[in-house]
Amino acid sequence: MDVRHAVHFSQAETFGADDLRRHFLLTDLFRPGEIAATLTHYERMMVLGIAPTAEPIGFPADIGPAVGTSFLLERREFGAINIGGPARVVADGATYDLDFQEAIYLGMGARDVTFASLDPARPAKLFATTAPAHATHPSRRITVADATPTPMGSQATANERVIYKYIHPGLMPTCQLVMGLTRLATGSVWNTMPCHTHDRRMEAYFYFELPADAMVLHLMGRPSETRHIVVRNEEAVVSPPWSIHSGAGTGAYAFIWSMAGENQTFSDMDHVAMGDVR
Repeated sequence: MDVRHAVHFSQAETFGADDLRRHFLLTDLFRPGEIAATLTHYERMMVLGIAPTAEPIGFPADIGPAVGTSFLLERREFGAINIGGPARVVADGATYDLDFQEAIYLGMGARDVTFASLDPARPAKLFATTAPAHATHPSRRITVADATPTPMGSQATANERVIYKYIHPGLMPTCQLVMGLTRLATGSVWNTMPCHTHDRRMEAYFYFELPADAMVLHLMGRPSETRHIVVRNEEAVVSPPWSIHSGAGTGAYAFIWSMAGENQTFSDMDHVAMGDVR
């Protein structure tokens, strides 16, 4: 399991491209037949890429001890969104089938968890995060309709998009995990601009549906000291609480966002005036 330690903004501001990528960029997330896990020291969020093939797969036996428990979700909650073929998740005997762009939430205490592809010719791909929890909330499947698709932005500002809120307080109770997906319309390239920070939460951004020759310039850093990371298809960026998290692509794309921290209020943001970004 990969581990990413917390970085102070003053240190990040001395980094070149290689150091920024080493500390904040997550690559090679979907390895056929495996679960790739990265534990961050930002709110102890773990980021996982789950790629079942012909046989079901479960969490590695050593992943629980790595977070100080006998199994991964003993003191954690879990969320995942499927971006591949149809998936089946079995948690303590309960079965949840997920189509493309459907999600699952597993409450604290789920012990025996497996992931399978229902059509090996179209393998499932689940981007997942897990964060510490203090109470058990009901596990459930979340559909696209449940996520209440909400159009936002405009062509004029190149940020026409639809936001899907899968795991959030308006739909279901969780301890701290919030998770959703944003899909940009053709011709739009900007996400999260005007930008913001939220010092009370961290965030992970996972970019997908980028062609092989496309990229996103993910902007990070303090508003007065921005940096960028070149992100390719199915790569993720860990965003510290002190950092903006914004980006522009060479074309339209989609991304999954996941947050953990002090609160779950979606609108709790410290907005940054466009003239203050440097």
